Amino acid sequence: MAKINRRELLQGTLAGGVLGLSACARDNPARDGWRRGTIRHLLPTASDRAFNIKLSLAAPLASPPVLRTGAREVEGSQQDTAGRFWAFRIAGLEPDTEYTLELRSGAGQLDPPLCDPWPLRTLPARESHPDGLRVISYTCAGGPNLPTPPSIFHAFKPTAYRQRLFDLILDREPDLVIANGDHVYFDLPSMNRLREGVAGNLLAKFIDGVNAIFDPELPVLGTPNEIAITTVGDDQIAGIYGVRFRSTPMFFVTDDHDYFDNDDATPERITMPPDAFHMALRNTLQRLYFPEFIVENDPGPALPGHSHEAGLALSTHFGEVRYGDLFGALFYDCSGYLSLQPEGGLLPASVENWLVQRTLSQQPTHLIHVPSHPVGWTAGKWREWYPDVLESSGSIVEAVGVDDEGNKYQWQRGWWEQHQRLLALLAAQADRIPLIVSGDLHALGIVRIDRSGDLDFAANPVYSVLSGPVGVGDLGWPSRARGVAAHTPRDMHVEELLGLEERNGFTVLDFAPHAVTVDILGCPEGWVSPAELEVKTAAHLELT
Repeated sequence: MAKINRRELLQGTLAGGVLGLSACARDNPARDGWRRGTIRHLLPTASDRAFNIKLSLAAPLASPPVLRTGAREVEGSQQDTAGRFWAFRIAGLEPDTEYTLELRSGAGQLDPPLCDPWPLRTLPARESHPDGLRVISYTCAGGPNLPTPPSIFHAFKPTAYRQRLFDLILDREPDLVIANGDHVYFDLPSMNRLREGVAGNLLAKFIDGVNAIFDPELPVLGTPNEIAITTVGDDQIAGIYGVRFRSTPMFFVTDDHDYFDNDDATPERITMPPDAFHMALRNTLQRLYFPEFIVENDPGPALPGHSHEAGLALSTHFGEVRYGDLFGALFYDCSGYLSLQPEGGLLPASVENWLVQRTLSQQPTHLIHVPSHPVGWTAGKWREWYPDVLESSGSIVEAVGVDDEGNKYQWQRGWWEQHQRLLALLAAQADRIPLIVSGDLHALGIVRIDRSGDLDFAANPVYSVLSGPVGVGDLGWPSRARGVAAHTPRDMHVEELLGLEERNGFTVLDFAPHAVTVDILGCPEGWVSPAELEVKTAAHLELT
């Protein structure tokens, strides 16, 4: 397949997609009347002294737009080859300060604004003493906007459902939001296999209709791959998020589906760590759609995915956030750099060392770990911390091979050993509540981990929370898709504070100097129209 020129790319970008780019204002209007102009999506993150903002436009710009705040002007950094996707990195800001941002088509005084101004606040300084903080976390917001029930494609909720759930999140006025993994679902091998199945004709029309034809022999940008990835991303990220989170710092953790693949391991095929093409797809997805972590205390290039741009240190796969001396979170992707060596972990040694260093720090008061993969549950999948093999009987089964001894094919003992070291690290925090908030699993749940292997945590048990999925349809629950629900791993003892519930929802965490409150909010089971969607408390937990 030959490369395409700029004109062909622009034509394909503007013509492709299930959701027409010219209809962006109708797809996802701002509820508060904010005039979005041609902005298709806008997602920011923040630290105490910097902003990192990603946005896309309905039509390309020939020259960089300019973001103004007060007397400062920052020129956008073009992220694609067409001029639709832009990043703005702004350093040297004052902590705990609300800035009014204004986006214009150029630096001239007469250049028109591209949208209404909007506010965005920096986080409190690391040495400050906030009285409280609200964090909301969820997982698995991705998935194509497929026909609604009673269609056989009800593996994902429609866009309007996910948008309504996002609005319910914002109604609770979070200070920070964590989107933990699986921001898109478009696994390339699975899509090709499903075309040949029971829904082959209709699914083939969907796949072809979004121009999602990827060629691993070509670069992602500047080729038909760019049309493919932006069509998927426009549908599953830009079309869902829109501009509603423009004033809320967002923290995006990635997981296996964000590499456009699943975590499979058989003698025929092992998907993780990703090959160069799938890593490039993941990195391009982030480059175009959601912000990298801002590295507040620059650790240098030891962590994979670390870079410097426009005066900011950034990180793609591993990061942290600090909110004064009250709260900190450590984010880590458990897919991209896993090891297939017996002594290796789901995380490289450099990342584990960084987690140890940050966790042993005396500040902040509360520190949570946010891995992309759950701790305290097994669904029998390959890329887990756990060796448990569960028999699946569902219609959609991940490829989990077994070796001659009946163990998971290419599961590594080092994954479990790293899990043990991290849990011991968390439980050793005598002055903190050990708390993990994870993604990936399509369920709500809370467990208190009292024992793991030969480690006894009775003196300071570790709490693990499944943050809840946003976009899972009835066919997407593990007990239906895979024919097996998640269980407690065989070498662990836990107390279920919220037994596993296969429902969409999200987790609200309120942090005060001497306490943490965890509320898990769940959606109704089955089909509910977006207009009627509400959430109810599934669990309430107070930790002191």
